[in-house]
Amino acid sequence: MSLEVHDLTIEIAGRRVVDGVSFEVPDGARVGLIGESGSGKSVTALAILGLLPDGARATGSVRWNGREILGLPDRELATLRGDEIGIVFQEPRTALNPVRTVGRQIAESVRIHEGLTKRDAAVRAVAEASRVALPDPERIVARYPHQLSGGQRQRVAIAMALACRPRLLIADEPTTALDVTIQADVLELLLSLVRDDGMSLVFITHDLAVLSQIATHGVVLEDGRVAEEAPVSQLLTAPGSAVTRGLLRDATATLWRPVGRPAAGPGSWDDSQGGRS
Repeated sequence: MSLEVHDLTIEIAGRRVVDGVSFEVPDGARVGLIGESGSGKSVTALAILGLLPDGARATGSVRWNGREILGLPDRELATLRGDEIGIVFQEPRTALNPVRTVGRQIAESVRIHEGLTKRDAAVRAVAEASRVALPDPERIVARYPHQLSGGQRQRVAIAMALACRPRLLIADEPTTALDVTIQADVLELLLSLVRDDGMSLVFITHDLAVLSQIATHGVVLEDGRVAEEAPVSQLLTAPGSAVTRGLLRDATATLWRPVGRPAAGPGSWDDSQGGRS
Protein backbone atom coordinates (compact mmCIF):
# COMPACT_ATOMS: atom_id res chain seq x y z
CA MET A 1 0.00 0.00 0.00
CA SER A 2 1.38 3.44 -0.88
CA LEU A 3 -0.71 5.32 1.70
CA GLU A 4 -2.19 3.82 4.86
CA VAL A 5 -4.25 5.90 7.26
CA HIS A 6 -5.19 4.12 10.46
CA ASP A 7 -7.36 5.35 13.33
CA LEU A 8 -6.66 9.00 12.53
CA THR A 9 -8.12 11.33 15.14
CA ILE A 10 -7.84 15.12 14.98
CA GLU A 11 -8.77 17.67 17.61
CA ILE A 12 -8.90 21.42 16.96
CA ALA A 13 -9.48 23.82 19.84
CA GLY A 14 -10.56 20.92 22.01
CA ARG A 15 -13.17 19.69 19.52
CA ARG A 16 -12.78 16.31 17.82
CA VAL A 17 -13.27 16.89 14.09
CA VAL A 18 -11.94 13.53 12.85
CA ASP A 19 -12.61 10.41 14.90
CA GLY A 20 -10.82 7.16 14.08
CA VAL A 21 -10.70 7.44 10.29
CA SER A 22 -8.95 4.59 8.45
CA PHE A 23 -8.47 3.95 4.73
CA GLU A 24 -5.81 2.79 2.29
CA VAL A 25 -4.68 3.97 -1.13
CA PRO A 26 -2.89 1.21 -3.05
CA ASP A 27 -0.31 2.05 -5.68
CA GLY A 28 -2.01 3.57 -8.71
CA ALA A 29 -5.48 3.60 -7.10
CA ARG A 30 -7.92 6.52 -7.26
CA VAL A 31 -9.70 6.89 -3.94
CA GLY A 32 -12.25 9.56 -3.08
CA LEU A 33 -13.00 11.10 0.29
CA ILE A 34 -16.56 12.34 0.12
CA GLY A 35 -18.87 13.97 2.60
CA GLU A 36 -20.86 17.05 3.42
CA SER A 37 -19.27 20.26 4.68
CA GLY A 38 -17.78 19.66 8.11
CA SER A 39 -17.45 15.90 7.65
CA GLY A 40 -13.68 16.03 8.16
CA LYS A 41 -12.52 15.21 4.65
CA SER A 42 -10.33 18.27 4.01
CA VAL A 43 -8.76 18.31 7.47
CA THR A 44 -7.89 14.64 6.97
CA ALA A 45 -5.93 15.60 3.86
CA LEU A 46 -4.16 18.39 5.71
CA ALA A 47 -3.14 15.96 8.45
CA ILE A 48 -1.58 13.62 5.89
CA LEU A 49 0.71 16.42 4.73
CA GLY A 50 1.34 17.92 8.16
CA LEU A 51 -0.52 21.12 7.29
CA LEU A 52 -2.95 21.28 10.21
CA PRO A 53 -3.43 24.70 11.82
CA ASP A 54 -1.51 25.64 14.94
CA GLY A 55 -3.02 24.07 18.02
CA ALA A 56 -4.49 21.09 16.18
CA ARG A 57 -3.58 17.65 17.50
CA ALA A 58 -3.52 14.50 15.38
CA THR A 59 -3.09 10.95 16.65
CA GLY A 60 -3.19 7.56 14.99
CA SER A 61 -1.03 6.57 12.05
CA VAL A 62 -0.31 7.83 8.54
CA ARG A 63 2.17 5.62 6.72
CA TRP A 64 3.65 6.49 3.33
CA ASN A 65 5.33 3.52 1.67
CA GLY A 66 5.72 1.91 5.07
CA ARG A 67 7.17 5.00 6.76
CA GLU A 68 5.28 6.72 9.54
CA ILE A 69 4.88 10.39 8.57
CA LEU A 70 2.31 11.60 11.09
CA GLY A 71 4.15 13.88 13.49
CA LEU A 72 7.32 14.18 11.43
CA PRO A 73 9.15 17.51 11.81
CA ASP A 74 8.09 20.04 9.20
CA ARG A 75 11.57 20.01 7.67
CA GLU A 76 11.23 16.31 6.84
CA LEU A 77 7.65 16.69 5.62
CA ALA A 78 8.74 19.52 3.34
CA THR A 79 10.91 17.07 1.42
CA LEU A 80 7.84 14.92 0.77
CA ARG A 81 5.50 17.71 -0.29
CA GLY A 82 5.76 18.36 -4.01
CA ASP A 83 8.41 15.68 -4.48
CA GLU A 84 6.58 12.49 -3.42
CA ILE A 85 3.15 13.87 -2.53
CA GLY A 86 1.49 16.73 -4.39
CA ILE A 87 -1.61 18.68 -3.43
CA VAL A 88 -4.09 20.82 -5.34
CA PHE A 89 -6.36 23.05 -3.27
CA GLN A 90 -9.94 24.14 -3.92
CA GLU A 91 -9.30 27.81 -4.69
CA PRO A 92 -6.17 28.56 -6.72
CA ARG A 93 -6.61 32.32 -6.27
CA THR A 94 -5.63 31.91 -2.61
CA ALA A 95 -3.12 29.09 -3.23
CA LEU A 96 -1.09 31.10 -5.76
CA ASN A 97 1.19 33.99 -4.83
CA PRO A 98 -0.34 37.14 -6.39
CA VAL A 99 2.99 38.98 -6.76
CA ARG A 100 4.90 36.25 -8.60
CA THR A 101 4.44 35.17 -12.19
CA VAL A 102 2.88 31.76 -12.59
CA GLY A 103 6.00 30.55 -14.40
CA ARG A 104 8.16 31.41 -11.43
CA GLN A 105 5.76 29.55 -9.14
CA ILE A 106 5.82 26.43 -11.31
CA ALA A 107 9.61 26.60 -11.55
CA GLU A 108 10.08 26.97 -7.79
CA SER A 109 9.18 23.37 -7.03
CA VAL A 110 11.61 21.83 -9.51
CA ARG A 111 14.37 24.18 -8.38
CA ILE A 112 13.89 23.09 -4.77
CA HIS A 113 13.39 19.37 -5.30
CA GLU A 114 15.46 18.70 -8.42
CA GLY A 115 18.17 21.33 -8.04
CA LEU A 116 17.67 22.84 -11.50
CA THR A 117 19.29 26.12 -12.44
CA LYS A 118 17.06 29.16 -12.79
CA ARG A 119 17.31 28.97 -16.59
CA ASP A 120 16.51 25.24 -16.74
CA ALA A 121 13.64 25.66 -14.30
CA ALA A 122 12.17 28.42 -16.48
CA VAL A 123 12.29 26.12 -19.51
CA ARG A 124 10.69 23.38 -17.42
CA ALA A 125 7.91 25.75 -16.35
CA VAL A 126 6.92 26.28 -19.98
CA ALA A 127 6.90 22.52 -20.55
CA GLU A 128 4.72 21.95 -17.48
CA ALA A 129 2.33 24.71 -18.56
CA SER A 130 2.03 23.01 -21.93
CA ARG A 131 1.46 19.64 -20.26
CA VAL A 132 -1.64 20.94 -18.47
CA ALA A 133 -2.93 22.39 -21.76
CA LEU A 134 -2.54 26.06 -20.92
CA PRO A 135 -2.84 28.13 -24.11
CA ASP A 136 0.30 29.80 -25.44
CA PRO A 137 2.44 28.54 -22.53
CA GLU A 138 5.46 30.72 -23.40
CA ARG A 139 3.37 33.81 -22.81
CA ILE A 140 1.20 32.56 -19.99
CA VAL A 141 4.13 31.74 -17.70
CA ALA A 142 4.99 35.46 -17.70
CA ARG A 143 1.56 36.41 -16.38
CA TYR A 144 0.35 36.89 -12.82
CA PRO A 145 -2.51 34.87 -11.29
CA HIS A 146 -5.00 37.77 -11.51
CA GLN A 147 -4.44 37.89 -15.28
CA LEU A 148 -5.71 34.34 -15.75
CA SER A 149 -9.19 32.83 -15.70
CA GLY A 150 -10.29 30.54 -12.87
CA GLY A 151 -9.78 27.45 -15.01
CA GLN A 152 -6.32 28.61 -16.08
CA ARG A 153 -5.32 29.29 -12.47
CA GLN A 154 -6.38 25.78 -11.50
CA ARG A 155 -4.31 24.34 -14.34
CA VAL A 156 -1.33 26.30 -13.00
CA ALA A 157 -1.96 24.82 -9.56
CA ILE A 158 -2.06 21.33 -11.09
CA ALA A 159 1.18 22.01 -12.97
CA MET A 160 2.84 23.08 -9.72
CA ALA A 161 1.61 19.99 -7.87
CA LEU A 162 2.76 17.57 -10.57
CA ALA A 163 5.97 19.22 -11.79
CA CYS A 164 8.18 16.82 -9.82
CA ARG A 165 6.10 13.77 -10.76
CA PRO A 166 4.91 12.83 -7.25
CA ARG A 167 3.69 9.30 -6.58
CA LEU A 168 0.55 10.53 -4.81
CA LEU A 169 -1.70 13.48 -5.62
CA ILE A 170 -4.19 14.87 -3.11
CA ALA A 171 -6.84 17.00 -4.82
CA ASP A 172 -9.01 18.91 -2.35
CA GLU A 173 -12.23 19.86 -4.16
CA PRO A 174 -10.21 21.27 -7.08
CA THR A 175 -13.22 21.98 -9.31
CA THR A 176 -15.76 23.36 -6.83
CA ALA A 177 -15.10 27.01 -7.75
CA LEU A 178 -15.38 26.36 -11.51
CA ASP A 179 -18.42 26.29 -13.74
CA VAL A 180 -19.64 22.91 -14.95
CA THR A 181 -18.04 23.04 -18.42
CA ILE A 182 -14.60 24.02 -17.12
CA GLN A 183 -15.04 21.57 -14.25
CA ALA A 184 -15.40 18.68 -16.71
CA ASP A 185 -12.28 19.79 -18.60
CA VAL A 186 -10.19 20.01 -15.43
CA LEU A 187 -11.41 16.61 -14.22
CA GLU A 188 -10.52 15.02 -17.54
CA LEU A 189 -7.10 16.68 -17.42
CA LEU A 190 -6.46 15.41 -13.89
CA LEU A 191 -7.56 11.91 -14.81
CA SER A 192 -5.31 11.77 -17.88
CA LEU A 193 -2.28 13.07 -15.95
CA VAL A 194 -2.82 10.64 -13.08
CA ARG A 195 -3.09 7.75 -15.53
CA ASP A 196 -0.08 8.84 -17.60
CA ASP A 197 2.17 9.13 -14.53
CA GLY A 198 0.78 6.06 -12.77
CA MET A 199 0.08 8.12 -9.67
CA SER A 200 -2.15 7.29 -6.75
CA LEU A 201 -4.93 9.81 -6.16
CA VAL A 202 -6.91 10.98 -3.15
CA PHE A 203 -9.76 13.12 -4.48
CA ILE A 204 -11.85 15.12 -2.02
CA THR A 205 -15.36 16.26 -2.91
CA HIS A 206 -18.88 16.74 -1.60
CA ASP A 207 -20.41 15.69 -4.94
CA LEU A 208 -20.90 11.99 -5.65
CA ALA A 209 -21.41 12.65 -9.35
CA VAL A 210 -18.02 14.36 -9.54
CA LEU A 211 -16.46 11.49 -7.61
CA SER A 212 -17.84 9.02 -10.15
CA GLN A 213 -15.92 10.79 -12.89
CA ILE A 214 -12.47 10.38 -11.41
CA ALA A 215 -12.31 7.82 -8.57
CA THR A 216 -12.98 4.11 -8.46
CA HIS A 217 -13.22 3.68 -4.68
CA GLY A 218 -14.98 5.95 -2.19
CA VAL A 219 -14.70 6.61 1.54
CA VAL A 220 -17.80 8.39 2.84
CA LEU A 221 -17.28 10.58 5.91
CA GLU A 222 -19.93 11.87 8.29
CA ASP A 223 -19.18 13.90 11.43
CA GLY A 224 -15.52 12.90 11.27
CA ARG A 225 -16.15 9.16 10.99
CA VAL A 226 -16.21 6.68 8.12
CA ALA A 227 -19.87 6.00 7.34
CA GLU A 228 -19.24 3.73 4.37
CA GLU A 229 -16.43 2.53 2.13
CA ALA A 230 -17.04 0.84 -1.21
CA PRO A 231 -16.34 0.95 -4.95
CA VAL A 232 -17.85 4.13 -6.42
CA SER A 233 -20.06 2.02 -8.69
CA GLN A 234 -21.60 0.50 -5.56
CA LEU A 235 -22.06 3.88 -3.88
CA LEU A 236 -23.99 4.98 -6.98
CA THR A 237 -26.19 1.90 -7.36
CA ALA A 238 -26.53 0.45 -3.85
CA PRO A 239 -25.57 3.03 -1.21
CA GLY A 240 -25.39 1.42 2.19
CA SER A 241 -25.69 4.43 4.48
CA ALA A 242 -28.15 7.26 4.91
CA VAL A 243 -25.46 9.89 4.28
CA THR A 244 -24.47 8.23 0.98
CA ARG A 245 -28.10 8.12 -0.12
CA GLY A 246 -28.35 11.83 0.66
CA LEU A 247 -25.20 12.57 -1.35
CA LEU A 248 -26.65 10.61 -4.25
CA ARG A 249 -29.84 12.67 -4.17
CA ASP A 250 -27.85 15.89 -4.00
CA ALA A 251 -25.41 15.06 -6.81
CA THR A 252 -25.25 18.17 -9.01
CA ALA A 253 -23.04 17.21 -11.96
CA THR A 254 -24.05 15.08 -14.90
CA LEU A 255 -22.72 11.56 -14.51
CA TRP A 256 -19.91 11.33 -16.99
CA ARG A 257 -17.38 8.74 -18.08
CA PRO A 258 -14.40 9.33 -20.40
CA VAL A 259 -14.78 7.73 -23.82
CA GLY A 260 -13.53 4.16 -23.76
CA ARG A 261 -13.20 4.12 -19.97
CA PRO A 262 -15.50 1.57 -18.30
CA ALA A 263 -16.42 2.16 -14.69
CA ALA A 264 -14.77 -0.13 -12.17
CA GLY A 265 -17.02 -3.01 -11.22
CA PRO A 266 -18.14 -3.81 -7.70
CA GLY A 267 -15.36 -5.07 -5.47
CA SER A 268 -12.49 -3.61 -7.48
CA TRP A 269 -10.09 -0.77 -6.80
CA ASP A 270 -9.17 -0.14 -10.43
CA ASP A 271 -8.82 -3.00 -12.86
CA SER A 272 -6.52 -1.06 -15.17
CA GLN A 273 -4.04 -0.43 -12.38
CA GLY A 274 -3.87 -4.00 -11.17
CA GLY A 275 -5.20 -3.06 -7.76
CA ARG A 276 -7.22 -5.10 -5.31
CA SER A 277 -10.32 -6.84 -6.65
